[in-house]
Amino acid sequence: MNTLSNKIRDLIGQSRGTWGVVLEDLDSGEKWVLNEHELFYAASVIKVPIMAAVFSAAERGELALTDQIILKEKDFVGGSGVLQHLTAGTSLSIQDLVMLMIIQSDNTATNILIDQVGVEHIVQTMKEVGMEKSTFYNKLMMNNPNPKGFNRIAASEITKPLKLMATGELVSADASEQMIAIMKKQQIKDCLPEKLPSPYSNFNNGMTSWELAHKTGWIPGTRHDVGIFYVGERKLIATVLSKEEDDLVSKQILAEIGEEIYNYLQESSIDD
Repeated sequence: MNTLSNKIRDLIGQSRGTWGVVLEDLDSGEKWVLNEHELFYAASVIKVPIMAAVFSAAERGELALTDQIILKEKDFVGGSGVLQHLTAGTSLSIQDLVMLMIIQSDNTATNILIDQVGVEHIVQTMKEVGMEKSTFYNKLMMNNPNPKGFNRIAASEITKPLKLMATGELVSADASEQMIAIMKKQQIKDCLPEKLPSPYSNFNNGMTSWELAHKTGWIPGTRHDVGIFYVGERKLIATVLSKEEDDLVSKQILAEIGEEIYNYLQESSIDD
């Protein structure tokens, strides 16, 4: 992983911003970190622990993923997502709301789910997976943020639920499998996967099939992408957070980091 980490360090060295990175090769056990304890505004990456909290509540029988929720006019908020454009009175299951929250980063879906499980349960879920310094106070796109603070994450801490998910230990093996399947359907692909080839390339062409179960996060000056790379039989967790950088620059660096991770995994997969 030394070659990979050096390439990523060079890429980040071109940036004026601050970056927090954790790369963990789940096959070799190798790990590389940079500013892993630095706190960043969470943006939509906070939706990963919110999803875990929903599955946790379902596991305990406090709700069912099939429960139907009626959209109300007061639920609609701006930013990412399609629900804000639908008609009040539309019914969706909690499962569908989770799907939209992750794959389209739908803020309306997110806030409805926060109301369903409660802020305290989300905070407790974060603590249970080891997110001790990270914070969750606010629903998304609200005019009056909680005076206690903002939603913040550290690279080392948001990596923890990703690893538990990858090893089948986040909530339960079944819940982990479902959450990974949702994150693999991500429709926002302009960060880590931007420069990657078609996911299903032929081995004869020297490339392996790949998937990325991930979640992006973005507000002006802050851009993140976190997830689990699957390349052939290889698996690697990549958490890449950035702040205080031009949006186009951070997007380009994230895309190049994703390309370097893919090449690293593809080469080692072929060697195997």
